[in-house]
Amino acid sequence: MERSTPPFRADHVGSLLRPQELIDARNAFDAGKLGRDELTEAENKAIRDVVAFQESLGLKVVTDGEYRRISYLVDFVNAINGVTSAPRAGKGWDYRAADGGASKVAATAIGVTGPISWPEGGILVKDFTFLRSVAKQTPKITMPAPNQIYWFAGRSGVDHEAYPDLDVMWDDLIAVYRAEIAALAAAGCTYIQVDETSLVKIPDPAMQKVLTDRGDDWRALIDTFSRVSAAIMADPPPGVTIALHHCRGNSRGHWQAQGGYELVADKLFNEVACHAHFLEYDSPRAGDFAPLRFVPDGKIIVLGLVSTKLRELERADDLKRRIDEASKYVSLERLCLSPQCGFSSSHSGHPLTIDDEKRKLELVVSIAEDVWGAH
Repeated sequence: MERSTPPFRADHVGSLLRPQELIDARNAFDAGKLGRDELTEAENKAIRDVVAFQESLGLKVVTDGEYRRISYLVDFVNAINGVTSAPRAGKGWDYRAADGGASKVAATAIGVTGPISWPEGGILVKDFTFLRSVAKQTPKITMPAPNQIYWFAGRSGVDHEAYPDLDVMWDDLIAVYRAEIAALAAAGCTYIQVDETSLVKIPDPAMQKVLTDRGDDWRALIDTFSRVSAAIMADPPPGVTIALHHCRGNSRGHWQAQGGYELVADKLFNEVACHAHFLEYDSPRAGDFAPLRFVPDGKIIVLGLVSTKLRELERADDLKRRIDEASKYVSLERLCLSPQCGFSSSHSGHPLTIDDEKRKLELVVSIAEDVWGAH
């Protein structure tokens, strides 16, 4: 049951923990003590090393660990003309610690400050070109979904003069993403993952209240987010696999929302024509597997059963049992395995070590070999 095209039986979401040398280089750059060329050299070395690390584990997919980014979100957003990230005054989104510790508040906001357009030459094309040059296995590029922009901005964060009509903003964002996907495909990219971490937060009543309090109709947002996700990947370039990754927040071991997929599953699986979904399923917060009954024939589901928030290593027998449970809704040949999210959604990392990361990825590969006879 080996897969020759992505996603693979043993896959992962993309971001990886930064080595200390790269963290030091980034901090020195931010402090004005290191030049851009020197930082790029440090990033190149770290990416070569992390690609070799992934391949040494037997993975058939490699990423650059998102090593050139401050976070999975901010760098991409800042590259879009008319969109920026900036500290927001006052209260942001609450995040809760996976280990039961204190919660934190994410104060970074996204703002739409003018007409949105795609930057000539692309956003991730150079990153992909370097990754492909050092990879023996299939290189994957990841990008945040357009929905993330509105999730953090809200209507108050979208310039009214530029966009008195939000539908026009969405059309412009869709055009940016379609242009970026086309540019990546033209550069030879065959595996793209879009991180859609807004839609699956809406089933949480706490998220519904925040959205309502700021003036949004959360029911309408389910329709909008589904429509936009479908539009950016309609008619993908030939030979390109596009996957959607879904989670409920992942910031330094903290999460934002809880609740199963039931409320959004039908739209998510049947209206969004991606090739695969990476689904967070590492804790009871994600609900049960019953919503997988909506998955249509032909789609691949990557079960995110391994936590990137907690250091404890999952038991192999538990993972195999859960894969068996999921296979009651989606046949085993259309299932794959991965961690539930990236290991380092931001430059500052998670409460895991690189050795923890290694053990968890090794476990994913081992389970894939046991269950499918391939990874």
